[in-house]
Amino acid sequence: MARFLALLWISAALLADELPIVPVEQQPFAAQVQRLIDALDLVGEPLLSSSDSAEVKRLLGQPRSTEQVQKILDKYAIAGVDINPESRVKATQGPAKPELVEQGWRTFLVKVHNQAGLTAVLGIDSPNAGQIPNRSEYAIPRRWMDLQVFNKQPMKPLLSGLEVEYKILQIYSRDGGKREAKLQFDVGQGSQDLGFRSDLDILFTIKPAAKVTLRVFDSDDKPTTAAFTVRDKEGRVYPSMAKRLAPDFFFHPQVYRADGESLLLPPGEYRIDYSRGPEYIPGSERIRVSDQPLTLTFRLKRWIDPTQYGYYSGDHHVHAAGCSHYEKPTEGVYPKDMMRHLLGEDLKVGSVLTWGPGWYFQKTFFEGKDNALSQTNHLMRYDVEVSGFPSSHTGHLVLLNLKEQDYPGTRRIEDWPSYGIPVLRWAKKQDAITGYAHSGWGLLLKDNRVFSYEMPPFDGIGANEYITSVTHGLIDFISTVDTPYPWELNIWYHTLNAGYRARISGETDFPCIYDERVGLGRSYVRQKDLSYRSWAEGIRAGANYVSDGLSHLIDFEVNGVRMGDGSSEVAMPSGGEVRVQVKAAAYLTETPNQEIRSKQLDQKPYWHLERARIGDTRRVPVELIANGEVIDRAEIEADGKVQTLTFRPKVDRSSWLAVRILPSSHTNPIFVTVAGRPIREKRSLEWCLRAVDVCWERKRELIRPAERVEALQAYEQARKAYRERLGEAQ
Repeated sequence: MARFLALLWISAALLADELPIVPVEQQPFAAQVQRLIDALDLVGEPLLSSSDSAEVKRLLGQPRSTEQVQKILDKYAIAGVDINPESRVKATQGPAKPELVEQGWRTFLVKVHNQAGLTAVLGIDSPNAGQIPNRSEYAIPRRWMDLQVFNKQPMKPLLSGLEVEYKILQIYSRDGGKREAKLQFDVGQGSQDLGFRSDLDILFTIKPAAKVTLRVFDSDDKPTTAAFTVRDKEGRVYPSMAKRLAPDFFFHPQVYRADGESLLLPPGEYRIDYSRGPEYIPGSERIRVSDQPLTLTFRLKRWIDPTQYGYYSGDHHVHAAGCSHYEKPTEGVYPKDMMRHLLGEDLKVGSVLTWGPGWYFQKTFFEGKDNALSQTNHLMRYDVEVSGFPSSHTGHLVLLNLKEQDYPGTRRIEDWPSYGIPVLRWAKKQDAITGYAHSGWGLLLKDNRVFSYEMPPFDGIGANEYITSVTHGLIDFISTVDTPYPWELNIWYHTLNAGYRARISGETDFPCIYDERVGLGRSYVRQKDLSYRSWAEGIRAGANYVSDGLSHLIDFEVNGVRMGDGSSEVAMPSGGEVRVQVKAAAYLTETPNQEIRSKQLDQKPYWHLERARIGDTRRVPVELIANGEVIDRAEIEADGKVQTLTFRPKVDRSSWLAVRILPSSHTNPIFVTVAGRPIREKRSLEWCLRAVDVCWERKRELIRPAERVEALQAYEQARKAYRERLGEAQ
């Protein structure tokens, strides 16, 4: 009887050109719909109109709303699939308009009425999809489309077993005009219903695409490359993110196009947002595309150009494989793809680091020199991140300007040392520039103060073993910008207070911590002539400030000694006033971004100038610090103008000084020695000594027994160094 009523119910719905409304429990259905909405946002296909999306979200929080939600979602379903109690599949066409776009993807919903409660994969295929064999009998354009079911997170590959749920079907068309496609549905062998009722023939109308040529000019009117995000009136992204091929990345809404390159867009109205990294003012244009070719011109505008002051931007932590890039270790993207992204974000230097995932394929691009695709003002080089190796638990290592990338005597990743210090010694023999990646991981501070005496757990993959390796003279820098800034800076401040002189550098860890774009974390290095070696050496010397690119601290100097010149040291016979000067600039929109401002410190973006905004003004604070403590402060208008600031603090003991706009930019230190005494801050030295013990207890069991004795000696040497300096503390 129940089955008879269900059939009557379905028949009535079909007569009304609707899909059947299925009774279902509110809570699991609401959870599934929320995942659906999140997934549609992820693939750049809002699909639902803004009013329908808002209404669905409103209804999800109300009881007994499943019928209303289904009525809204059904409008976007290209098909309804009924799985009867015997697991037979039957398909009917849904209310969604069967419209596609030439050379692009469209997204539809498929409604599944799961009477059998199956938890199998819903298979969707078509004889019109796939590769076209090179045979004459396939001259008729039978295979003109491609399709895929979006099953990645937050969606699930299997049916849930719920009475009703929705799947996301994405369809690509090679052609324009009208094309018929046969869609075939199943939930496993033998599940197709009799009489081909699991097949669905649909006539699609395919909007032709027009060639849109982009003319792209930099602020100096020279042709360049920029980032373009194209959306139609419904908010859909072009080209569709569903199945992009490099150099366009499927996890980006933007694509990068050079002057004279093009996009294919079907007729319609679009908004194009364009930019070229954080030193440019983002632009936006609305356009109308007909069925005729179109040429558009974009002229980029800078708000600052650090190269005019001799500072060149770079990101030392970019990957061409791993995380968002791919799912199989044999995959990844090529140097030409990464170079396009560096150009599109105006990164003067990009370090593409080969690491564990994809190591054996990506390492083939290592040359021990600048990549051949490098240009005069934009350099790319392949180097190494020791990540996914046996020593990773002690902290991922960034090794720049390597001559050799394979650790001696190893053939596989598993053969490398199980703690970091031997790897650093090997890199130093090559005169490489060495540092720690994503430094804050494992150095969590509950009080979230920038300078704290709280002891972190040392239980992560950031600058953990740094507390030991810095005493061996093996570390040139620790990384900042891609983890919460109190966690990164705290350990660095303490080791500076202990008298060590490692510097900081900015990184993105693209596309792992951040996959939005390269260069979200940057080092701006002062140099006369741009070269990869001089840029990396500038980081070693501390001739750089780090930044998200939205604020800049240029030519920081104390008593005429500029940061990074010589040993960055000012010698004073006795305490007294010093003259501190810096050129500061920042750029914020006039309207605050409340979404960023409301985030906790441990939520991305970890560094962003918006977090520094004072109230609802456009002003941000510039702080002068000595030995980790703020000793003076000024405010500047974040209007893009460069302002020279002067501070005149009194320095009564040996100290390091730095300037920061937190959390957006930070200089490296200048060291002021008074009466020839070294910097020795007692509380920081006590903190460092305790930290060595905490780090050892966390890491020792993960170090191979055969290497543990040598590792213990290295840690004991660090303890001895801190004890000796503690005896010198005032």
